[in-house]
Amino acid sequence: MKVWRTALIGLATLLLAGSAMVWFLPARWVLPWLQARLNGAQLHDVSGLVWDGRAGQVVTAKGEGLGALQWQLSRLALLGDNRLHVELHGPRIDFAGNMTGRQSSEAVWTDVQMRLDLDVFGAAPLVLGGLPRGTLRATASRIQLRGGWPWSLDTRVQWQDALLRVPRQQDLPLGNLHADLRAVNGVIEGHLQDEGEGPLRIDGRLQFSPLARRFIAAAGARGQQPELQRWLTAFGTTDAEGVTHINYSGGLAAAIHGEKR
Repeated sequence: MKVWRTALIGLATLLLAGSAMVWFLPARWVLPWLQARLNGAQLHDVSGLVWDGRAGQVVTAKGEGLGALQWQLSRLALLGDNRLHVELHGPRIDFAGNMTGRQSSEAVWTDVQMRLDLDVFGAAPLVLGGLPRGTLRATASRIQLRGGWPWSLDTRVQWQDALLRVPRQQDLPLGNLHADLRAVNGVIEGHLQDEGEGPLRIDGRLQFSPLARRFIAAAGARGQQPELQRWLTAFGTTDAEGVTHINYSGGLAAAIHGEKR
């Protein structure tokens, strides 16, 4: 009996020590595991715990510094219930939000706030034949992801000092634009407008999903903007008042519909 008692006490001691180690696990101990899930990004100057940690600098796979990262992860994650608060702050990006879910592609984000300098994307992606530049700001009370796609959301997006860098043309300033976006069952719909004073006047509706994209708008140059007006004429019919009527659809669903017709 004494041997069994000693063995049980030793086992309990080991379990308590293991639990304490997990409870107070330093973030730097799991750094290789964290970085393997960051698509090539690197965390520098990591401190704190796995549950309440910091990285002095997040560096992209291209070697660009994004800023300082802070996170708080509930210890309920040990039971598969992930509750994460994350903040990233740097000269070109600010992000804060709360995530719940067993995996990032099937998560729910709440209280999201973001500021992004579009120079972060470098030479991609192309939008309407040009490289978008300026500052993107977004706020969302709730975003539900399914397969990494917004299944439901309600958000407001602002594109400040919007500009398109079009190859073999001069830069096209667009002013300040904003859109209210909502998603239901994976279909995102929104209303896009300018703020009334910039070089581009536009009023349009957009809709997109993983299978299709649709954009309908009336757009025109405000004042003397010949380069901008010429650029607009490539996307639709321009009437006598200089308003270009854009009616664009694309994606897999549009291609299938076109074949049936």
